[in-house]
Amino acid sequence: MKNMKKIKKMKKVKDMYITIAGTSHYFGTEFMKKGMKVKLVKEPDNKHDREAIKVKMAGLDKVGYVANSPYTVLGECMSAGRLYDRIGDEAEAEILYVLPQGVVCIVNTADDKESAGVEKRMPL
Repeated sequence: MKNMKKIKKMKKVKDMYITIAGTSHYFGTEFMKKGMKVKLVKEPDNKHDREAIKVKMAGLDKVGYVANSPYTVLGECMSAGRLYDRIGDEAEAEILYVLPQGVVCIVNTADDKESAGVEKRMPL
């Protein structure tokens, strides 16, 4: 029984946080609020970044990109390069913080969808 608990702990996926960058090139951040959902979509044909992941919102289309530079990735967030192979072609994320430096989101995993309603916070 103890071994099963150890195995379950080892399999647990660490929360994945991202920063949305480039919002000023699209719609800005004034309308973004905590709890809003965004869609992450890989853009393999992007000529500037082969690991580009665009961020979309319902009714607006592209609102930015997952940050992929040490200058734009905030705190413990993952860069697009680190996230790229951990998600499928598309994923969903939820806005946690709207900051002057960028928008911080938590990436929803399959387990998160099953346990919807459980609030998660980025450790400060």
